[in-house]
Amino acid sequence: MEHSLVLYADEVMRAAQLAAILEVSAWPKPGNVHRTSDYPTKRYEHFLAGSIALGPAVREAAVMGCAAGLQQLPLSEVGVGRLIKKAVVDVKSWHKGGNTHLGVALLFIPLAASAGLTYTQFGSITPERLREGAVKVMEATTDVDAAEVYEAIVIAQPSGLGTVEGAAAPDVGDPTFREVLASRRLTLLEVMRAAESWDNVAEELARGFNLTFNVALPELLSTYKEVRDVNKATVQAFLRVLASKPDTFIARNVGLSLTSRMPDAVRAGMDKAREVSRRAEEVLRLGGALSEEGMRELVKMDEELKKAGGALNPGSTADIVAAALFVAILSGLRP
Repeated sequence: MEHSLVLYADEVMRAAQLAAILEVSAWPKPGNVHRTSDYPTKRYEHFLAGSIALGPAVREAAVMGCAAGLQQLPLSEVGVGRLIKKAVVDVKSWHKGGNTHLGVALLFIPLAASAGLTYTQFGSITPERLREGAVKVMEATTDVDAAEVYEAIVIAQPSGLGTVEGAAAPDVGDPTFREVLASRRLTLLEVMRAAESWDNVAEELARGFNLTFNVALPELLSTYKEVRDVNKATVQAFLRVLASKPDTFIARNVGLSLTSRMPDAVRAGMDKAREVSRRAEEVLRLGGALSEEGMRELVKMDEELKKAGGALNPGSTADIVAAALFVAILSGLRP
């Protein structure tokens, strides 16, 4: 049994690495770095390096999930926050492109822990069971997990943070955040709920991975079944998520030119984010990656968004699509 669980943790790690690589490689995801397009300071190879580097943290999350499933430790001791921080540190040590995988790490670590938990309980993985397990993992998080994630954010130094005042959780720039989180016993789940109105990834963690499982995954699987092309399936899933939910990374980047305060900045930039979502919907209506006309519009949209120099990059959408790919691969998809 122990040997089989070790082998399974290796599979979870490879699934995560493959998912992250397939996501960043998919083209032409509009506004994102992909295999044919870079930003000046963030290049395709930075994302490839980060996709490999996050593997060990994901593997450990799967091991800890297995241990929890075998009742060798409480689910609250899986160490979600510690492992998210480990993933961020490892990614940063393997390339010079700045933050590339914070959002992916936030989503992948609970999913990997759920994979270990689910495998020990049922002997196989389905998306439904994986989602149920991930919800349990998030519900079991602690204030220590929250503090470790705050530290991960400080290390990653993502763009578009801004400042938070009067929220249910302390600002990440507050030097006393660890003490505040501990004194108020704010778990990682509660912190994500405090941030969900201005961050799509936080909303995924707070609300049971809704877009991952209900929007991105169905589009990914149905398109792949139809065309047997993982690149086209990934692009279609990206467009579907973007069309269904304005990207808060865009809203923050646009709004921060007007105010540094959250969630005011997101509200200020939401019109532009909605405009990008409507554009994605139009491209989907033309067929997206599945038609010649759709591809022409996709390429055009990619060029238009990149002219903004990163401000109109749907980065949160990309993270959610990567999570859907991770779930699909864990559930048996092979490109």
